[in-house]
Amino acid sequence: MMDLMLSAQEKDFKEYCRKFAREKVIPIAEKYGETDDIPKELVAAMAKAGFFQLFLPEDLGGRGAKALPICLAREELAGVYCPADVTLAMQGLGSYPIFLAGNRDQKEKFLSKIGSGEWLTTYALTEPEAGSDVNGMRSLAKEEAEGFVLNGSKRFISNGYAADILVAFAKTPLDGNPKAMSAFVLEKGMPGFVVAKRLRAMAPHDLVELEFNHCFVPRKNLLGKVGEGFKIAMKTLDVFRMSVGAAAVGIGQAAFEAALNYSKKRVQFGSSIAKFQAIQLKLAEMATELDAARALVYRAAIAKDRGDSNVPRFASMAKFYATEIGFHVVDQGLQIHGGIGVIQGSLVERLYREIRALRIYEGTSEIQKLIIANSFLKA
Repeated sequence: MMDLMLSAQEKDFKEYCRKFAREKVIPIAEKYGETDDIPKELVAAMAKAGFFQLFLPEDLGGRGAKALPICLAREELAGVYCPADVTLAMQGLGSYPIFLAGNRDQKEKFLSKIGSGEWLTTYALTEPEAGSDVNGMRSLAKEEAEGFVLNGSKRFISNGYAADILVAFAKTPLDGNPKAMSAFVLEKGMPGFVVAKRLRAMAPHDLVELEFNHCFVPRKNLLGKVGEGFKIAMKTLDVFRMSVGAAAVGIGQAAFEAALNYSKKRVQFGSSIAKFQAIQLKLAEMATELDAARALVYRAAIAKDRGDSNVPRFASMAKFYATEIGFHVVDQGLQIHGGIGVIQGSLVERLYREIRALRIYEGTSEIQKLIIANSFLKA
């Protein structure tokens, strides 16, 4: 554990998250199982426990959207129940742009209901032709006297079916910057805004495609100024990319603990497989890699909360390394389980499916490498 990197208060909060995951989330997970829906019982429990308050400014009773508590919470939730982790992440992704660029009225209207759990939210950036290449975005918002008319589509939007509101990004070309984009808060029920399709992923996930067909967005729902959308999007990803790494560490830790316990019980050739050197070497690598990944995540979060200028680099390092290592640890954990590990319903089989997407969303591992390299080259 990275105890040297955490204050006494932060250690207490991490223990609070661990206790909540085991006492409150596990019974809900057992009740609902793997599901593409977000159980209302889960949302209510998380709201009551104060998890959504992480994303609110302090003057609204929140914890100031600090990166380290967000990462600590995701680490503890991810290995227990994927819907809990994803719900926390999307409440953050969909609220941070409002926290960052919203005016007082927007914060009071939207963030208060997000913090109480009354509203679920999400973050709509990715499109069919704009994944890693954000500038390939085709959604267009044309400015009118009272607001904007939005046309376009979004894809791979997590919690998009359950969400009550979302932050959507669209092109708003400016003189001298035809690729300029802006950020808007959209509410379910706006004419022209529909959930076009629910998508089925390899692990259950509330994942959708959205369509905007002449959807009118009032000017009061614009975040910041016209043309500031790219900056808002990237600053949001700086925080939540590192939290993806935290989720990967949490999933990897769950796989490591399962493999460790199984190796002590599984008997082959007259002894537990934990006594075999080949298994011991795997366990040693898994534990060391997890600690290294955890350290990168915590460093990125601590740097963000201190206002360090290297946050984009640190966030990409944390996201890249932790998701790659997390997947490797889960894979080795499954290997230690042998045949039982590939049986549907086993813990490591579920973790194997759940962790795979983390190397893709919020910027693939390849994109993270480019960000890291360019941060040095530009310096």
